[in-house]
This record gives sequence, structure tokens and C-alpha cells, in this order.
Amino acid sequence: MANLVSLERVSLVFGTAHVLDEVSLGVQTGDRIGVVGVNGGGKSTLLRVMADLQEPDSGRITKQGGADGIHIGMLSQVDALDPAWTVHEAALGDRPEHVWAGDPRIRDVLDGLLGGTGAEGMGGLGSLVGPKSGGERRRLALARLLVADPELLLLDEPTNHLDVEGVAWLAHHLATQRPRPGNATVAITHDRWFLDAYATTTWEVEAGGVTAFEGGYAAYVLAKAERDRLAGLAADRRSNLMRKELAWLRRGPPARTSKPKFRIDAANALIADEPPPRNSVELASFASRRLGKDVLDLEDATVLLGDPPSQRLLLDHVTWRLAPGERVGIVGVNGAGKSTLLRALTGELPLASGRRKIGKTVAIAFLTQEVRELERFEQWRVIEAIEDVKQWTTLGGKEISASQLATRLGFPGGRQQSRVSDLSGGERRRLQLTRLLLTEPNVLILDEPTNDLDIETLTSLEDVLDGWAGTLIVVSHDRYLLERVCDHQLALLGDGKLRDLPGGVEEYLRLREAMRSRASRPDGIPAGRGGGGGAGAASAASPTTPEAVANPAQVREARKVMARVEKQLTRLTEREERLHHDMAEKSTDPTALADLTARLREIVDEREVLELEWLEAAEVVG
Repeated sequence: MANLVSLERVSLVFGTAHVLDEVSLGVQTGDRIGVVGVNGGGKSTLLRVMADLQEPDSGRITKQGGADGIHIGMLSQVDALDPAWTVHEAALGDRPEHVWAGDPRIRDVLDGLLGGTGAEGMGGLGSLVGPKSGGERRRLALARLLVADPELLLLDEPTNHLDVEGVAWLAHHLATQRPRPGNATVAITHDRWFLDAYATTTWEVEAGGVTAFEGGYAAYVLAKAERDRLAGLAADRRSNLMRKELAWLRRGPPARTSKPKFRIDAANALIADEPPPRNSVELASFASRRLGKDVLDLEDATVLLGDPPSQRLLLDHVTWRLAPGERVGIVGVNGAGKSTLLRALTGELPLASGRRKIGKTVAIAFLTQEVRELERFEQWRVIEAIEDVKQWTTLGGKEISASQLATRLGFPGGRQQSRVSDLSGGERRRLQLTRLLLTEPNVLILDEPTNDLDIETLTSLEDVLDGWAGTLIVVSHDRYLLERVCDHQLALLGDGKLRDLPGGVEEYLRLREAMRSRASRPDGIPAGRGGGGGAGAASAASPTTPEAVANPAQVREARKVMARVEKQLTRLTEREERLHHDMAEKSTDPTALADLTARLREIVDEREVLELEWLEAAEVVG
């Protein structure tokens, strides 16, 4: 393998801060590198130096082939698309149709990022760039780079504005479609699932230096925890957090740790005495005592968005009952109505029909995607804005000060004295979270809480949520966060229903793939696997063949199966509701709660089998 670019003792100083301090590293052909580190630590600067967009103060940068050698393409945080371009010009340049349409790699990019080879998700290839939203322009800029396919591809937060499907597609594309002799990819990311699925090497940018770790996020966590242990720092809080994270990774789904080359014995030794991240039974019991039997219910609810004639149906006669201590994640494509569902749940958006029921003791805290609520604190110091809510709170059964909570969420002592007006976007998000948690809610609703947060802050947030007793609802495109802090997931698929996902995000991706396959065939027969489609990394082959679908007898039999399964699912739902009621009644009896929780898991497992049976039958029906 040859070096595409090398940095030798490169230094760069901004003011008094050594952003890069005698950094030496190289990118070799075939590398897929993920770059992590705290916000403001120098990650973007490192990429700009590699791309010749930032001149270092000292050191040497060498590229393969010299000044006129390799082609470098970079996706920065700000796009440079011409508003007068069409989508075709922005993504495909002047390539004639027979060239790009005949290239499966380019078709995969168009499918994955623009909604199809005709850029249906962007309003068509002939639509103008100017009126597009920031997220659409971001996807266009990424598509332009992937179509160009430079030898060295530098990506600064490529998963921003991508939904769960888009992130899965991008990881799959970079890991399987792009690699070839002579090229490499370096991507800054805070998306830990993407990092694990895509990266063969992880660079951590910290204190002006760059440390390389083999593998993706799971291997990086192991190496960090092991390094701290060898350095005798096992009692340090940060080391404890890394061990806790590693324990979850090792005990989680097998696929999570199958890709990195884990040193199994070392990992198991580090987590031998590490308990699970949270005691679900204990938290549910405490939540029941705080909340009682009733939390939040939507009964036969219909939610409409907008005004006629362009009014959209988001929920169609949906019943959803939240249990005390329930932790649920919500996934769905952009525009499916996830944030609108949260507004309906809190009562901010009236229901078109149906009923919203809220328990008498419910105290809701809602983290929206807006940070304007902090505008009135612009001249306050951070600690003043925090203590304005409360000076003490209880977390994980222990009383902690507002300052201690702020420290755990990324505001160390010195930073607590900064003015709110000087905070970055990620720090403002952290301040919002800290203020919300200090209100001591018993129902916490988080809308895209990971926006602008680095991995270290995300890990700390998850640690805080592990000790928080209450009902938690999270809307996020961060698949790792959903799996880490939630016990199950629900999906909005754009059909007016709210669907339970016993199989988690993987099941959601399979459902979306099946929906796209059916939509792509005019006769309703599912198409075979195409060139991407947005969820390449998690797609599953259709369980039926076109010949089977065309058989009328099999279609009739499949309809009978669907009717039978739907009746069984209805009965399961009724049993589940009775169990939730019993759990609320037995909230002070840990033994009874443990038994009820086990029975609830059996229902979830049974539902997963039935839903897979229904899906197979639905594929036959078409």
C-alpha cells in the first residue's frame, strides 16, 4: 500500500491554542479512517490541512505524485453549490446520460442520496439548487463528491441531515462500492454506528495530537479503556465511563463487535465486574411510584398537518399508551412527522380527532430542535443559567449539585463561568439538556438530542440517562443512541400508522426496503435488490419470488395468514396492556415486577415472530 498523503511534524496555532502540535501521520491506499474528538479540538482543521485549504505554521505535507498528483475532494460544513445550477448540474456535472446511467456506482449514489436515478427526492434532475433546504443542499454536495470519486475523499460530518436509512446506505457505499486500488476515505463523524460500520481505523484528535486506533468505534472504546487500565487510571471517572460503554458494546448484538479485531480476553477482563448500564426493573418501579398508572395516552388519535388542500395525514386513528418507565425510540424518514407526533403528544398540536389523556402527576420536559429559549440568557454565565432552574437535583438515587450535573454534561469548572453568548451550538444544546434535567421531569421527550454533540458528550449524556427514572421518548437519526438508551423502537412509515419494531432499527430498514421494492414495480410484485436504495447495509432479500406472488392460490392462502396473524397481534396487544396495568399496580413489589417484565419480554418475542410471518405473507399478496 502506498501513501496518498503524509503529514510530517505539522503544527498550527490559532491565538494561543496549539490546534495541531507536531502531528505526523499518513493516509494509505485502501484506508477508511474515522476521525473523532471533542468539538473545537481540531478535526476540521486537520482535514483542511490535508486538502491544502489551510496552510500550517510548520511541518511538511507530501502527496502522491507531487503538486499535480492525486485528486482530493472534501465535503466541508458549508457547501459551495451554485444556486443557479440544476440538480443534474450539481450532482452529475456535464456527464451525458448514457455515461452516468450506465454506471452502477453512480446510480447507487443517486438512489441513496437523491431518492432515485431521476432525483425524485429532490424534485427531479431539472429542479434548481437555489430553493433547496440546507439538508437537501448538503446531500447534493455529498452526491457530487461521491459521483466524482476522487482518490482521497475527505468528509466533514457526512451523516448530518441523513436519516437512519441514509446513514446505513452511506456506510455500505463507502465500505463496499467505493474501495478500489489507489483511493482512501477520511471522515469526521460523531455517529458511532456509522463509525463502526465504515471505519477500518479511528483517529482521535486531542490536545493538538492525533492517536490512531485499529478498527471502528467498538475497537476504539476497547483500546481507550485498556490504555487507561495500563496507565493505572481505572478509578478515574472517564475510564469508568469507557468501561461502562465497552460492557454494553460487548454484551450487545453480536454484529456490533464482529467487524473489529477484538482482543476478547482483554475486553472480558475489563468488564468482568461491570454491571448492566441500568437496572430496568428498579427504574420502572421508581417511575411507577412517581407517575402512577397513567402517563400519556393517545386514543384513536388522528393528526393532520397543514391546511387544505395540501393537508397531510400523519396519524390515522392511532392508539398509543405510554407506560411508567417506558423508554422508546422513534424512527422514520425525514418528513414522516416524528417531531409533529411529539407536539401532539405534549398537547402543543391539537388532535384532528381522538383523545389525548395525561396522568395527574405527569411533569413533561420537552427538548425541541430549537435553541432560541436560551436567548434571554445571552449575558448570563453558564452556571447562572443552570442554577436559575435549581441548585440541587437527584440522579440515580443520589443528590448532586447543578454544577456537578453540568460537569457530567461537558461543562467543567472553567467553562461554567463562560457567557452563554460565547457558547458553540453543541454547548448550547448541552445547556438546554442540563436545564431540562434539573426541572426533575418524570416524562422526558427528546427531539434529535444528538445535534452538534461530540462522542464524549454523547457518552456522558447516556450515562446520565441511565440513572434517570421516568418515561423517555427519543426521536433521533442516531441509531447508536436509540439502541443504547431505549428499550424498544417505534416507526412512522408514512402510512398513518405507528408501528412497533420488535427487531429494532434493523427491522425498520427491512420494512423500508420492502416498501421501496413494492413501489418500484407497477404490478405490485417486489423488485429484486437494486443499486443502493438507501439502506444497503441492512437490506434483506425478499422471502418470496415473483413466480410465487403470481400464483392465485398462494395469494389467497397468504391473505388468510395475514388475517389470522392480525387477530393474534390484537390479542397480544390486549395482553400487553393488561401487563402494563399490573406493573403499575405492583410497582412496589420487585419480585412481582421481575416476573411481569419476563412475561412482557415473551410477548415482545412472540410479536416479532408474528410480524415476520405477516410480512412474508404481505410480500406474497403484494
